[in-house]
Amino acid sequence: MPNGIYNLGLQDIPPDSPYSVGIHPGDLGSGSTEELFSWLTENVKENCFAIGECGLDSLVQADMEIQKEVFLRQLKIANEIRKPVIVHCVRKFYEVIAFRKHSSQPVIMHGFNKKQKVAEDLLANNFYLSVGKPVLYNLSLQDTLKTIPLNRMFLETDDEDFDIRILYEKVSLLKGISPETLNEQIKENLETIKNG
Repeated sequence: MPNGIYNLGLQDIPPDSPYSVGIHPGDLGSGSTEELFSWLTENVKENCFAIGECGLDSLVQADMEIQKEVFLRQLKIANEIRKPVIVHCVRKFYEVIAFRKHSSQPVIMHGFNKKQKVAEDLLANNFYLSVGKPVLYNLSLQDTLKTIPLNRMFLETDDEDFDIRILYEKVSLLKGISPETLNEQIKENLETIKNG
């Protein structure tokens, strides 16, 4: 069974397994920015694997300049504590790519479901791409996934209620490899980003 990383919500207690913690653009307004950063730093504990989800989202209420400030500050925290970053992005891919220069740590694009050109541009800027349930039915994403190098890929359930093994089976079929080989590669990718 594949292992996973849990994303800590504002009201959650850190689990005894690997998790990520970050200020999501949708969380801005759930307290002062300083309160949110205090919450973040309090939860960077032993099992904290990554900073995130953090990033830019054109559909949330928060002012884009504030989103950019909060995103940049989290990239700097990730640099200081040497943790990978998990990015949430909605309609701001090229802005997020511009922020990549501020991160010395591995960066994972969460919930990737865009076209080939966006994938190519993200990969060219040293992002990892994480795909989820849409790859089960989105034919364009399936075509894009075939071109994503195995060593730059992750799989996720996000908040979807489904068995990730179904995703492993589909991606294995699309990549022409066994689910076991895919699982081993993703474990190797995790080790790579963990070690910076």
